[in-house]
Amino acid sequence: MTEADDQTEAARKLFSGPIDFLKSAPRLEHLPAPDAPEIAFAGRSNVGKSSLINALTNRSKLARASNTPGRTQELNYFDVGRPLVFRLVDMPGYGFAEAPKDMVKRWRFLINDYLRGRQVLKRALVLVDARHGLKDVDRDVMAMLDKAAVSYNIVLTKADKIKPTELAGTLDAVRNEAARHPASHPAIFPTSAETGAGIADLRTAIVEAVIT
Repeated sequence: MTEADDQTEAARKLFSGPIDFLKSAPRLEHLPAPDAPEIAFAGRSNVGKSSLINALTNRSKLARASNTPGRTQELNYFDVGRPLVFRLVDMPGYGFAEAPKDMVKRWRFLINDYLRGRQVLKRALVLVDARHGLKDVDRDVMAMLDKAAVSYNIVLTKADKIKPTELAGTLDAVRNEAARHPASHPAIFPTSAETGAGIADLRTAIVEAVIT
């Protein structure tokens, strides 16, 4: 077994072990103590954040998936490992046009303040629907992460929903654009929560980000 295989297996075991919902934080004062590394998931409403978190953790209902855009309005925390190794943070979805403007404003302030001030945040994952590619709201978040100097990976979700040639084209376009962003990590992960494609690679990348 190669070193890469060892890392993949170690990540699989960690994500298959104890993972518990910790709390929801509607405001910064409700955040848990910064006593563990954090990996944050950001993405447009209905991009598949909850489904991806469930796939990563081999659980069907750890994160609540919903067909209603904008359901996640808080930072939802999950403890990984017992004793605690790191935390997953499910951030509020963005870009839902039908949400009230004051709600969108609150979400934006919450996300921005969290990204700028959370020193234990090791990596953000910006989820992008593989069928649509980068949108302006994604670019806004990428710029926010650049400004906050928070390293991030772009994760393409729902990669099984398009043809391989289309996926390759989306990957090239996203990679070329991401290369112009200073905080963007070069590795981009096409994934499918339904088929499991790319999930093992993303698990390994998350663990590597936590321990480095």
